[in-house]
Amino acid sequence: MFSKILIANRGEIAVRIIKTCRKLGIKTVVVYSEADADSMAVEMADESVFIGPAPAAESYLVADKIVAACRETGAEAVHPGFGFLSENAGFAERLAKEGIVFIGPNPGAIKAMGDKIESKKFAAKAGVSTVPGHVGEIEDTAHAIKIAEEIGYPVMIKASAGGGGKGIRVAWNRQDVEEGFPAVRAEAKASFGDDRIFIEKFIESPRHIEIQVLGDKHGNVVHLFERECSIQRRNQKVIEEAPSPLLDAKTRAEMGAQAVALAKAVNYDSAGTVEFVAGQDRSFFFLEMNTRLQVEHPVTEMITGVDLVEQMIRSAAGEKMTFGQDDLKIDGWAVESRIYAEDPYRGFLPSIGRLVRYSPPAEGPLLGGGIIRNDAGVREGDEISMFYDPMISKLSTWAPTREAAIDTMGRALEDFHIEGLGQNVPFLAAVMDQERFRSGKLSTNYIKDEFPEGFHGAEPTSFQRDVMAAVALSMHRTVTRRAAPQLLRNDWVVVENGERRATRVSNGGDEFVVEFLGEGRKLRLTKVDWRPGKPVFAGVLDGTAFSVQVQPAAEGFKIRHRAATAHVLVLTERSAELHEKLPPKQAADTSKMVLSPMPGLVVALDVSVGREVRSGEQVAIIEAMKMQNIIRAERDGVVKAVNAKAGDSVAADEVLVEFA
Repeated sequence: MFSKILIANRGEIAVRIIKTCRKLGIKTVVVYSEADADSMAVEMADESVFIGPAPAAESYLVADKIVAACRETGAEAVHPGFGFLSENAGFAERLAKEGIVFIGPNPGAIKAMGDKIESKKFAAKAGVSTVPGHVGEIEDTAHAIKIAEEIGYPVMIKASAGGGGKGIRVAWNRQDVEEGFPAVRAEAKASFGDDRIFIEKFIESPRHIEIQVLGDKHGNVVHLFERECSIQRRNQKVIEEAPSPLLDAKTRAEMGAQAVALAKAVNYDSAGTVEFVAGQDRSFFFLEMNTRLQVEHPVTEMITGVDLVEQMIRSAAGEKMTFGQDDLKIDGWAVESRIYAEDPYRGFLPSIGRLVRYSPPAEGPLLGGGIIRNDAGVREGDEISMFYDPMISKLSTWAPTREAAIDTMGRALEDFHIEGLGQNVPFLAAVMDQERFRSGKLSTNYIKDEFPEGFHGAEPTSFQRDVMAAVALSMHRTVTRRAAPQLLRNDWVVVENGERRATRVSNGGDEFVVEFLGEGRKLRLTKVDWRPGKPVFAGVLDGTAFSVQVQPAAEGFKIRHRAATAHVLVLTERSAELHEKLPPKQAADTSKMVLSPMPGLVVALDVSVGREVRSGEQVAIIEAMKMQNIIRAERDGVVKAVNAKAGDSVAADEVLVEFA
């Protein structure tokens, strides 16, 4: 076994690897860029080595710097995590020449399966059913258009060296190829140092199901069942679960056998994932193989009890696998939600900045059953940088059944509090509450189907309206008791998003009783955990435990429970009457402006003063989180002013272009 391992990665996966190394008694070295100098991974590792500027191309993607760090620290092996150099066969070969062990598959397997173009050729030769497409390099945009029209729209434009949802576009027509092909090529070059592209038929309403495989250097290969990864946005996985609600035992066995056969054919000797596109009828086609650890590996670990990082290390050290296929069983159900630094209310655009508050739910087993796990590489006060993936953490839950695992996730998301930047927790909570998700009727079009106009939160249910009213009344009473006890009273009018409810409150021991006058109902709020200034209010309302996010507003409180948000006022009857007479606040008119929807780097700004622009026309390209975002005009107009240029850094809502 190794005595010291270098982790050639950052963020949550670096922290995840450190935890397993500690369990095994292995010392760790982590490399870091300027942006990660004060990171959690650097704090946790036994040693750290600085490797350069923030851009990955100048730090984490430079093999020479990784090798030099190994030499400096005496690390015997390198764990690449995922992304960066994890699927780079040249890097694995370089380490071998230097006498350093690569904790991953052998270079031959990486070459055969890690390159998306070569893997298609290999799979076809091996008789594996694959998605129709062009299995060869594409010269330029004109060539891409020709291929796309031969295959037939829609098509998927993909980076050969891609992964993690980067370097992928779906093209529904010629214009999409004209715009998408150069964008994918640019993303591929920036993220992977390899701008080769391939095109394949995009299968509509498919499901994305992947099989986890694990091999050793003695010819043994097993699969650890499947993960359902169909809930995606921009080809980036958002919610994953294991097992899949689609598969029956027969299909699971067939997919597992095919994945193992493919892995054995390339002498696979580490953790890897064989990805399939599946139809609702359980038909499936080989898509690609990821020759590395997957982001969503926690759900597989939770249903099998196998530590995949540990098995990768043991395999790399030459140890023989101590279990076979018959020893592996599915135990319960696990769900993973990716917590991203993005604003779901603004089209899920990246949101970079500081984690002013970061308070995840407590990890471990729950009293009522279930388990919560949170894989993170950040702490309160850390900054989410524009240079890397916008993931904040991966929240996973386990329970004996799928329904219970989803319910546990819903409650865990209630307890997750983040301030300082946009984050997608409300959106994830909305999905957990949707009947379609809970029924298991999934596809990769799920988000597009369920949120066709984008995400705007959810209307409060009757239970949520009761929760928000009770919470507002309880907080108001606490604040009033401290600040002006002479104003305490029992009868109040609660106004939630403009809707009035007459109430009467009373305290009875540990109970806070709320009576809704005119509704003939009384609710009891118990086990309250809140004090002024605390952003999360927890309690039990008539036997149902809950947590809500709270903050003071101009008059009253802003309260969010899962995806439902309300501005709640607690007023006297006279104040409520006067409040109704106030004129509504008018929003500022920004119709003649093109605003940057996110902080980022201006890659291109394609208009000039005096030019006539049509609605839908491309105006600028803003790069953030390694993704290029096309900004389009939302109206016709003549350009009056251009306030930025290529190469500028811009803030969210900064005015890029003004129309006359």
